[in-house]
Amino acid sequence: MNETYDEFGTAGERWDRAQLFFEAKEYLTAARILRGLVAEHPEQIAQRLLLARTYYHSAQLSRAESELRSVLDRDPVEHYARLMLGRTLERQGRPAEAAPHLRLAAAMAGEWTG
Repeated sequence: MNETYDEFGTAGERWDRAQLFFEAKEYLTAARILRGLVAEHPEQIAQRLLLARTYYHSAQLSRAESELRSVLDRDPVEHYARLMLGRTLERQGRPAEAAPHLRLAAAMAGEWTG
């Protein structure tokens, strides 16, 4: 059996557990749980966004980028995903690619001054 304790339970129980592991900065465990949830429910934005955050905080930047792009494909006006994508691209040394995302995120938040 390849499952661990973290992967048992209902989707709601696993979501709660993933959030607890994220808050405890146990990003690899949170990511393992979230990958299963995303595979089961690929249309749900919140799970993908938290998975992207776990990847970002554990320096798995290409994985974070991929999940953020998936979020934005499903919901192009998801402000936080746009901001995170910009920061992820910056952290990868890609400021020119990051800039439009950061500008759009600022505009969505009402911070853009023109």
